[in-house]
Amino acid sequence: MTVRLGGGQGFYGDGHGPLPDLLADGIDYLVCEALAELTLAILQKDRQRDESLGYTRDLPLYLAQAAPYLADGRTRFITNAGGINPIAAGRAVVAAARQAGLTGLKVATVVGDDVRPQAQTLGLPPDALFANAYIGARPIVEALDRGATVVITGRVADASLFVAPLVHEFGWAWDDWDRLAAGVVVGHLLECSGQVTGGNYSGPWWENPDPLRVGFPIAEVEPDGSAVITKPVVSGGMVTFDTVREQLLYEVHDPVRYLNPDVVADFTSLSLVDDGGDRVTVSGTRGAAAPGQYKGLVCTPAGWAGEARLAYSWPDAEAKARAALRFVRERAVGAGVPVEEWHEEYFGAGAFGGPTVPDRHPGCEPPEVIGRLAWRTATPEAAGLVSREIGVLGLSGPPTIASTGRGRDGKPSQLLAVEPFYVDKAVVDAQVRVQVEEV
Repeated sequence: MTVRLGGGQGFYGDGHGPLPDLLADGIDYLVCEALAELTLAILQKDRQRDESLGYTRDLPLYLAQAAPYLADGRTRFITNAGGINPIAAGRAVVAAARQAGLTGLKVATVVGDDVRPQAQTLGLPPDALFANAYIGARPIVEALDRGATVVITGRVADASLFVAPLVHEFGWAWDDWDRLAAGVVVGHLLECSGQVTGGNYSGPWWENPDPLRVGFPIAEVEPDGSAVITKPVVSGGMVTFDTVREQLLYEVHDPVRYLNPDVVADFTSLSLVDDGGDRVTVSGTRGAAAPGQYKGLVCTPAGWAGEARLAYSWPDAEAKARAALRFVRERAVGAGVPVEEWHEEYFGAGAFGGPTVPDRHPGCEPPEVIGRLAWRTATPEAAGLVSREIGVLGLSGPPTIASTGRGRDGKPSQLLAVEPFYVDKAVVDAQVRVQVEEV
């Protein structure tokens, strides 16, 4: 028995154009990983504007494309697109299913990762806007065991979305650490959609045979946890030893102890074999007992930000940009604007590489430099006061100025701070619930 998992999304805003190829190739599960730390903050801003939001709003698009395959039982759909409001996301999915004419479809919603009601007990900030634990695969397995075709969750750890269908299909025990670790490796390889199929590849990226038809990944997984990473034959991209190992090490703090809610995986124990034809076999992963705590993420207000981006051309492009940003800062300080933090960077003069960029050859000047100045204040009114100083540069500052925009049409934007925390699993597990509704 082989289970085919499809990695259909790597982040909120990822393209859903590759889904038809993925679904047509035949997958048992379409798994869409929609969340990042930044994503939760974006969803919080949505929820502040409208309490019925807080989930990824492109979720119905994914459901619509998968609908024919869900209706006839060819595939099942798992996603953490519920974000910080999985209940509302579940309702949206049910509504979209009814609109698409789907009947007999069981939609499961996993809730309970929100620990904000226990903020005081857990020592979290009293002004927390959200506080969510990264739960594991168990509640998704429960949903699948109860016949769910669609499973919507909140903050489930990325790889655990892929572990769940493997536990459900193969009956892996929750203390079978090697197999669970193998599932985490599969999930880690597929969770970023096109990265394992050649996206962001640091090798000869130009060898992508069809960059206009992005290929999303498929894992063909066996009961022992070994798997073949591949992609739809008709799609672009490439699956090679190098593209797979790059994704394997992506965002990994310690390859010997990759922490996941379900298991600790040892990425150094596994074997990768390039079988050719866009097929790489992964096997031999070893695992250890799962951590006793969940990681969490708490969000608090962090003030307001404004920014300006000013472009200057050769000659003396960098000197002009630096003089312009210094002008804005000194004018704001002189006017008594209560700026709590400044940040400046110079694109064309080392902004991306920072101190790692080698010194330029003497006398070699960039043809243009964009100076970006950002500032943080306690109120939107104070952030707006700095912006007023920029206009003077148009006729009274260094020559050859050109604005490249001021971000959000020059309006201040609210800043949110996100910080990790840790919570005992028992505290969270006691409140996790799976709700199943039939359309």
